[in-house]
Amino acid sequence: MTQHAPQVTADRNRTPALVSALLRGVVAAGLGLGALAVLVVVVWISSPYPDSGPDGALRTAAGIWLLAHGAGLVRPDTLSGVPAPVGVVPLLLAVGPLWLTHRAARDAADPEEGGPAPSRTGAFCAVTAGYLLVVAGAAAYARGGALRADPDTLAFPVALVVAGAAAAGVWTAAGRPLGPLPSWSPLALQEAVARTLFRDRAEAACRSAAVGVAVLLGGGALLVAVALGRNAAVAQDAFLGLAGDWAGRVAVLLLAVALVPNAALWGASYGLGPGFALGTGATATPLGLDGVPAAPRFPLLAAVPEPGPGSWPNWAAAAVPVAAALAVAWFTVRRAAPADVPRAQAWSWRETARVTLLAALGCGLGTALLAAPAGGPLGTGELSAFGPVWWLTGPAALAWTAVIGVPAALLMRLWRLRTPGWAWRRDVTDAQVPPAADADAGEGRAVYEEAFEDEFEGAYEEDGGGTAGRPRRWWTPWRGRGTADGGGGPGGPPDPAGSSVPAPDKAPGAASGARSATAAGPDDAGFEPYDFLPTDPWHEKGARETRWASLQRSSGGLMADFPAGSAGPGGPGGSGEGRAARGADAEDAHGSGGTDDAGGDRPGSATP
Repeated sequence: MTQHAPQVTADRNRTPALVSALLRGVVAAGLGLGALAVLVVVVWISSPYPDSGPDGALRTAAGIWLLAHGAGLVRPDTLSGVPAPVGVVPLLLAVGPLWLTHRAARDAADPEEGGPAPSRTGAFCAVTAGYLLVVAGAAAYARGGALRADPDTLAFPVALVVAGAAAAGVWTAAGRPLGPLPSWSPLALQEAVARTLFRDRAEAACRSAAVGVAVLLGGGALLVAVALGRNAAVAQDAFLGLAGDWAGRVAVLLLAVALVPNAALWGASYGLGPGFALGTGATATPLGLDGVPAAPRFPLLAAVPEPGPGSWPNWAAAAVPVAAALAVAWFTVRRAAPADVPRAQAWSWRETARVTLLAALGCGLGTALLAAPAGGPLGTGELSAFGPVWWLTGPAALAWTAVIGVPAALLMRLWRLRTPGWAWRRDVTDAQVPPAADADAGEGRAVYEEAFEDEFEGAYEEDGGGTAGRPRRWWTPWRGRGTADGGGGPGGPPDPAGSSVPAPDKAPGAASGARSATAAGPDDAGFEPYDFLPTDPWHEKGARETRWASLQRSSGGLMADFPAGSAGPGGPGGSGEGRAARGADAEDAHGSGGTDDAGGDRPGSATP
């Protein structure tokens, strides 16, 4: 009988999983390419005067699909005869391929069927390899079309973009951990990542940086929308002039929608200061438009400002980076000094400033990565530089968020950690924690307070302040402060002599042998008065007799009559004096009427 080694069996089980991951990458690439090809073919069919056949439309679709991954395209058929490069990536088209790659890698690393799963490295490599196989085939197929892929751009950035999306999918399947780092990384960095404190700070910095980038994009989109609204007539003329039939106008509209994220990044770069290039001889900034723009006629380009120096509406674009810096500071301070933790657990000002700087660095890197594909060449000559310059936009975002964000974060931290008179923070400090109750009477007292706190909140509040031993709530800052006639001081126990309510006896759960409240005086160690006495009608004798009679009728006569001596609020046992008197009568009864002779046996007696 042949026995297989465990390693051989594991490798055999892992091989189908790797093949499945490879097929997932192929399917993901095929879905993206097929969806875009269907859209291009529909536009080609609806065009009344197509320039090529279906083969040309499919080759164009393959070129546009590669452009969505960051590949550079070349138009060989131009009026001048010189091939013209196309490097502006419609960012909305890139969302679909990136999401498909991410999902394929995530499902390959964590299959839902419960079958054998490949290793994380194996899933990443298999999905990336399968996707790049389709990329290579599409590039070879598009070589004979109107938009050919530049071979130099297939390795970078196309392969890098696919690998990054696949790595993000595998990381998502693993639960998005911040470590451990690979074994070849520096030991000091591995130890830093292994600390929980480092991971918390890194997570806070990443979240704040993402918020800053989102605010920049939202502010840029708002600037573009306002500019298009002011120049709506120019945008309409450009839209109608590019195509005369409805099929051409639909194609122009789809292209404009795909370039909306690019326009938002252009607006963000404009507000940051570097602006964007409109050819090699013109640059638009808030200070003005210098040079003669060589922009083609397109509806979104109607938002470009007029040539000449800028005015206050152009300078108002600086509010976008200011808002991004304040957003970074606010989201950092929310983690640095939360409102529901004590002051001692808040971050120090150095940690707050350090995390804000890291968030500013992340915001600058994210802005630069997004601005790089948003611009590029649209031809030769003057159109070789078009859109924002990433190596200027990224440092500008870093400078704005660092210069404004760090001081704003420190000021927000001081504001959130202040000590106001109305206790706006929801945390409970050490001074507000109630003192430990006595071992004998504290347990019964706590149970009694919890039972009647919600229903009779106002019945046992003292006139001079809050009840001692209870923490001050944030919505009642006056509780816990003593008065001149109530005694005790802030948060201290009330003075029994200054209270109008008599102190009750010891709790019924006290240890045996303790004296009653009547026998123990205020100076005695056994004297432990309650903090309050309920004074509402619920505890009056008449109300209690009525409830007792109702229960007696419901029991069919099984319950005894209401005890004659239970007049106090402490229950059927009555007050301390009544219990003491009944206890003395019971002792006399046991001493005289227990048996006929003194030496007889009775419960509890000791026989000499």
